[in-house]
Amino acid sequence: MKKIFLILLSIATFGMYTSCVDDLDTKPITELSLEELLASDPNAVEGLVSRLYSTFALTGPSGPGSSDIDSPDPGESAFLRAIINLQDFTADAMKNRWGDDGLDQLTTTSDWDRNNKFFKLFYDRAYYTIPQCNNFLQALDVADFPDEENIIAETRFLRALAYYNIIDVFGKGVLATEVNFGQTQPLPEASRIELFNYVESELLAIEPVIRTTSSYGRANTYVVDMLLAKLYINAEVYTGTPRWDDAATYVKKVINEGGYSLDSNFVRIFSSDNNSSPEIIFPLLAESLTSQSYGNTTYIVNGSLSSDTMPLAQFGATDGWTGHRASKGWYGLFGNSAEDLSASSDVRASLFWTTGHNFEMSDYREWTDGFPSIKFRNTASDGSGSPVAFSATDFPFYRLSDAYLMYAELAIRGAAGTSMSDALTYVNDVRTRSNADAIGTSDLTLDFILDERARELNLEGMRRSDLIRFNKFTGGSYIWPWKGGTASGSSISNDYKLFPIPATALQANPNLTQNPGY
Repeated sequence: MKKIFLILLSIATFGMYTSCVDDLDTKPITELSLEELLASDPNAVEGLVSRLYSTFALTGPSGPGSSDIDSPDPGESAFLRAIINLQDFTADAMKNRWGDDGLDQLTTTSDWDRNNKFFKLFYDRAYYTIPQCNNFLQALDVADFPDEENIIAETRFLRALAYYNIIDVFGKGVLATEVNFGQTQPLPEASRIELFNYVESELLAIEPVIRTTSSYGRANTYVVDMLLAKLYINAEVYTGTPRWDDAATYVKKVINEGGYSLDSNFVRIFSSDNNSSPEIIFPLLAESLTSQSYGNTTYIVNGSLSSDTMPLAQFGATDGWTGHRASKGWYGLFGNSAEDLSASSDVRASLFWTTGHNFEMSDYREWTDGFPSIKFRNTASDGSGSPVAFSATDFPFYRLSDAYLMYAELAIRGAAGTSMSDALTYVNDVRTRSNADAIGTSDLTLDFILDERARELNLEGMRRSDLIRFNKFTGGSYIWPWKGGTASGSSISNDYKLFPIPATALQANPNLTQNPGY
């Protein structure tokens, strides 16, 4: 298994760069045939599938100091770390004070350019996972093995998930599949619509055949349905054509057939025992001993703590990195002062550290300006657990309350098969779970849903996409602290709805073109 992992890793890394540089001019995935491998180790396929999943959770195969992709700091190369950087720091809720190597550009939503290393790391991470899946699918095509149909479906899902993020973040790329594996000429640029159509076709093909139940951390029908719902709910942004009805079809499947339920304990969803939560549909796994990473929830937990103002052990950490704070774009939705947050009955309002910190973020580089989020922690939900260096808290990539709020949004937008009465029920289920007051039908507007998604889902890697879908990200109709590089916030160009294609990708493939404005 160790040998086959190393072969897979080396060739997949080569495949990632050739997809951008020399276009998938790779060798076969293994030195052994899959039949020979299975004969010597019947669990080999399961092990390889787990390795594919780990590309979304870990940085590399050999501990926190290893990376699948070229990165000066391996911890920075993680998928989840990139999602937080690009989705949350660029939006209204979260800010980072380090400012190193391009973080200032993200946290101020200004001066984006093609040389920012965080754009490169996200692009490279996606185009590491994609050819790795292609290599594996090509090998699987020549052998019979247990649970073949489901393994292939899971692999195609993971590839589609990587492409979904390319669609959302960059809006274009190259379409590398097992069909053009080994092509020696640079691949042509694929437009956002072409990539959308490909991801849609892949997900529709695997949705009927992937298992309806799966072990924790693995994809199943309802994980695929969530990705389809997210693809369709953002379709107007991605293609120019709304697909609200289609989004409703799949989000209803998750709600009505998936068997998930809201966790009665909101804090448990973000604690080290969240593997027992009935709400999590699809997690990115973390473990403090055997799957250590500086890029999974360790980045969120440790990055939001500081020994200067906070008791690290209370949150199960030995290290505080003094980096991330929420802004009033998030905690301001619960009140206009620390006292308001303290007086709120809403559990979510209590998940900010206010002692020693200022409500206003006059200087995003100043640690005490803004309230650190204590939503994620490395203790169990009852507060137990000894402090450790790496987080054991899984990241709830998809969860049921998101599906409930998506349904409500779709009902307001008039999606077929939805009702405002069900939407109100779902929203109030989300709110009352956290001891927030129930709302009435007249309160149920798109603006309310956007705010409720912030109260419920911020720091979960989707805020930028939400703001774009609600037409609040660019322009000046909605301003938040440090938007556009000013303390009070300022208007930004519509070009910021996409990130620039990294310079390294443009240099590698002359068929790629830069996004407008960069």
